[in-house]
Amino acid sequence: MKTMKKKDQLEPTVFIIFGGAGDLTWRKLVPALFDLSKDRSMPADFAVIVVDRVMLSDEKLRGRLHDGVKKFSRQRKVKTSQWAEFAGHFRYQQGDFKKLETYKGLGEQCAKLEKEWGTKAHRIFYMATPPSMFAEIPKYLGQAGLASDREWARIVVEKPIGYDLKSARSLNAILAASFQESQIFRIDHYLGKETVQNILAFRFANPLFEPIWNRRYVDYVTITVAEEVGIGHRGGYYDQAGALRDMVQNHLMQLLCLVAMEPMVSFKADEIRNKKVDVLHAVRPIRREAVQKCAVRGQYGRGTLLDKKMRGYRQEDDISPHSKTETFAALNLFVDNWRWEGVPFYLRTGKRLPRRVSEVVIQFRAVPHESFPPESKQDWHPARLVLSIQPEEGIVMGFQAKYPGPKMLLRPVEMRFAYQDSFSVPSPYAYETLLWDIMKNDATLFMRADQIEAAWQILMPVLDVWAKSKPRNFPNYTAGSWGPLAAEELLAREGHTWGTIE
Repeated sequence: MKTMKKKDQLEPTVFIIFGGAGDLTWRKLVPALFDLSKDRSMPADFAVIVVDRVMLSDEKLRGRLHDGVKKFSRQRKVKTSQWAEFAGHFRYQQGDFKKLETYKGLGEQCAKLEKEWGTKAHRIFYMATPPSMFAEIPKYLGQAGLASDREWARIVVEKPIGYDLKSARSLNAILAASFQESQIFRIDHYLGKETVQNILAFRFANPLFEPIWNRRYVDYVTITVAEEVGIGHRGGYYDQAGALRDMVQNHLMQLLCLVAMEPMVSFKADEIRNKKVDVLHAVRPIRREAVQKCAVRGQYGRGTLLDKKMRGYRQEDDISPHSKTETFAALNLFVDNWRWEGVPFYLRTGKRLPRRVSEVVIQFRAVPHESFPPESKQDWHPARLVLSIQPEEGIVMGFQAKYPGPKMLLRPVEMRFAYQDSFSVPSPYAYETLLWDIMKNDATLFMRADQIEAAWQILMPVLDVWAKSKPRNFPNYTAGSWGPLAAEELLAREGHTWGTIE
């Protein structure tokens, strides 16, 4: 168990969750808060106010949340005494998100708690609601006077931040009308993963790697976020979004920024976020006439995965049998600056792929002169570095070594670092890290308005072209495959592959 330092101790906090009777609160938020209460000591004075439209007693709310904690908490075993102490901090408020009385009631509850505690408390407003409410709740918080204290009030926004560049700008403007930028926490759970954060440590805390992290030594970079699952019960949302909006605009762009950013002067939030935005501004604009050459889309059809027959996307619940929505997307991007000029960055994501994996592969250039005889290089592969984010967090370095024996035979070998082998403590789940940072008012791992808009701007030509030219060949990959053939060809024409170290 982590030892708390006094300076790390959280201050009194009221955590208000809009849409708190929903799935996100049940699966992610409350289990993460419970784990934080066991590992890092939540403040003695804290409360969680769950706000939703349904009629629900405090007792029924706590029963439902208890089920979620037992299923999804990292603690696994939840003692009755631990839950009873934790659940005592929860209360439910039924209310309409579009009525000012709801927010006035919240203000009264917060004031009452602060009076009981005898101290001022941070007020965190978490929108765990459908995206349609993201533009409504901030307005009412502003009208109720709950957003005015810049040091003590903050708002949390889940993805998607907009549907396109125009809607993202509109949402950012609505948020800015009631909250200062320093009060707005746009959350991307990928940034809470240990291996994602470790990219900064790996690059900038080790002099061995940073000198070769550039165009002189790196041939190309691949970023993959693959999922075995289909769309589950998200058909209504997903069919309006698709893979490019759902995954590339946020998760994959965040990984691109961390891999390609310049060294930061300090570990301050805005310094790191400035470096990320610089990467997005340096990404070469995609010309509409070039979209077909640098972007690939796909949709899965029937297939076999994990020895089970899978239905196609168009047979999923709430999906039109004629849907043109992509479940796979791949891009070829370039970062036009001194460090990366000419180095391709390949991004891909998809549903119903052979395995669940999130990773970054740094493919290094071949040696300038191969002095070994041809027969020694049958399995020759240039060195590569794999940053594995999930399912197993770790780093793998692949390189060439001599095979034992009298002849000079080279074989690829690996050096592996695995979190579970190197550290005696388990990695916290992403939401634990992010909720902790929100309560500490540390915005390092959260997206700023200009970063969101810059990411959308990169993708808009692709979205516009895809919207105007509907695919004629969907479905174009079977469930259980690695996506459409065109995604392989995207790299093959340059002699590159998506291949990773197994």
